[in-house]
Amino acid sequence: MEQVRERAENDATTYGYYLTSDKEILQNLLEGLEKNEGRYGYPSCPCRLASGKIEYDRDIICPCDYRDPDIEEHGFCYCALYVRKDVHDGKKPIKPIPERRPQEKQMNAYKNSPETQIQETTKESKPSAPKMKLYYCRQCGYVCFREEPPYICPICKAKKEMFAEVTAPT
Repeated sequence: MEQVRERAENDATTYGYYLTSDKEILQNLLEGLEKNEGRYGYPSCPCRLASGKIEYDRDIICPCDYRDPDIEEHGFCYCALYVRKDVHDGKKPIKPIPERRPQEKQMNAYKNSPETQIQETTKESKPSAPKMKLYYCRQCGYVCFREEPPYICPICKAKKEMFAEVTAPT
């Protein structure tokens, strides 16, 4: 449990965030992360349904891909593990926020999760492939292959606006 807490604290400090100040909620979230890591082999968000297959869950491995935009807009992430200073200090309350994870990804997790194995009697339609693109940071040159550029560059901490799509020359 200490390893999970330490990893979360280090990540929060690195990005200028705090862990939630509610000790009971914090303990439950850290236990959920530890349980998911033991169950799936990776620390998927304890507030979202994981499929158990890393290829479907990459976006919800804590800290998830939605943490930074959620904190920017609401002051805390979806599960409220990571919070901004004003929330940590009690100046802004934690309340439910909209889910940013796309419906298609949620359905993939639901269909593939051991907890929700559904017996489908109808023919499955092939879901559309994610629109993966190659992006680079114009500030430091970091390159990533994702649906969207990261909210913050993991190398130089530049904002999303500093990323440009790599396109083939014409």
